[in-house]
Amino acid sequence: MIARPFFSVPLPRREPLLLGARTLVMGILNITPDSFADGGTHFNPTIAVESGVRMVADGADILDVGGESTRPGAEPLDEREELRRVVPVIEELAARVTVPISIDTYKASVARAAVRAGATIVNDISGLQYDAELGRAIAQTGAAAILMHTRGRSAGMYELAVYDDVITEVSAELRTVLARAAAAGIAAESVILDPGFGFAKKAEHSTALLAQFDALAKLEHPLLSGPSRKSFLKTAIGERIPAERDWATAAAVTASVLYGAHIVRVHAVRAMADVVRVADLIRDSRMKSWQSRCSVQQ
Repeated sequence: MIARPFFSVPLPRREPLLLGARTLVMGILNITPDSFADGGTHFNPTIAVESGVRMVADGADILDVGGESTRPGAEPLDEREELRRVVPVIEELAARVTVPISIDTYKASVARAAVRAGATIVNDISGLQYDAELGRAIAQTGAAAILMHTRGRSAGMYELAVYDDVITEVSAELRTVLARAAAAGIAAESVILDPGFGFAKKAEHSTALLAQFDALAKLEHPLLSGPSRKSFLKTAIGERIPAERDWATAAAVTASVLYGAHIVRVHAVRAMADVVRVADLIRDSRMKSWQSRCSVQQ
């Protein structure tokens, strides 16, 4: 186990996001009728806002609002419809909660509107590949950027899930993402990286990435882990609908924390906040023991 580095990620209009002392919980708020994991529960804006408020009460440190389903095979959503779904929810949440709000989008116009509405983080599944203007939009708004590894678009990403050494290749491709962000003017300290479980990856690839998550520390950026209810968990537990994968998610979240994730992105906030607290306790205890042994040896 390696020490988890500390980071201070600047955010517009608020204090920086401090990462490393404890694992932060990001609550997923999908404003979609076809979410793979919650079946469109939050498609109604009023319900979505109340759910977001409840997630914060249950332990969410960040809320991630998304208006377009990005599950494998999903169809792209019209920009106007995405704006119609997310902007009112973000505006209302920004007035009612104190935690940072993230917008889950790969569109520059949606990112700009969301930041104006109160979001301070842009969560881009494309790693700045889908919209050439998104990087500039993030840089100009001063928002933090969560940049994920993927290959291709949702409809054909599994055809590109071919790896000789998944951790080495994903790490190399994330370095390309970092170079893309720098070229767009995004400050290095504003970037958080996500290896993208399930995106252009078969189950064995996602499992291997999680098992070697600590190797991603070499990228020298904060790390987000998003295993919540993903299909790769079925390799261990068998065929289950997404809503019945929370126990499996808890195991993946625990591994994420022990292997150095700074943020975990989850659906079941209340339960996973407890999982994170215990995993952090175990990690901290092990680190103290390791540091004590190193001190004695010196």
